[in-house]
Amino acid sequence: MLGKLVLQGGGPFISNDELDARVLQGMNGYVAVLPTAEAFENPAALIATSVLWAQRMGVETKLCAVYTRADARENHLAEIVREAGAVYVVGDSPIHLRTTLQETVVYKALEQQLENGIVVAVAGSAAALCDPMVDPRGGAFTLGLGLVEGIAVITESETWSHDRLQRSLQLANTTVVQLPTGSALLCVQGKWNVDGPAIIHGALPN
Repeated sequence: MLGKLVLQGGGPFISNDELDARVLQGMNGYVAVLPTAEAFENPAALIATSVLWAQRMGVETKLCAVYTRADARENHLAEIVREAGAVYVVGDSPIHLRTTLQETVVYKALEQQLENGIVVAVAGSAAALCDPMVDPRGGAFTLGLGLVEGIAVITESETWSHDRLQRSLQLANTTVVQLPTGSALLCVQGKWNVDGPAIIHGALPN
């Protein structure tokens, strides 16, 4: 992994401006916005928020409208991801993101983007990129997409009850990182670090 991977706890395009500015510094090209995990909620609102964020960041965004597996098999949508300077994977349904992207050309493009580019995932989308993935329905662990292996993230952890959080940690057989909104887990050229009030349970694979 030679690029940058950033897993943010929450607040896409709202709560992470200072970190986003650092991550995108020196980026060439546009930011692809991949709102797959918001398909059943309100992707239009999230996309509108990304437009205002782009104005603050001084960057160009391009929508990659992948909401179904049929979309994820489209080469022209994969090309948007592959040719971007950075990709933001956003939305709160990790299970939908996993089932939509798994073994598709768009997911392959996301892997290729990470070879030398920037991938940022926020909240439930960040959880889905990991394997294992935290299942939001109960806090247990299930298969994720595997862009990150051996680390699970609990995003928006400030919204979890103490009991639910402890149950998940007891079930874990891998490193788990609590990521409240405003924090992030970063991997830059293979080296892991945290930003903000993240809590690491276990060891990061540096």
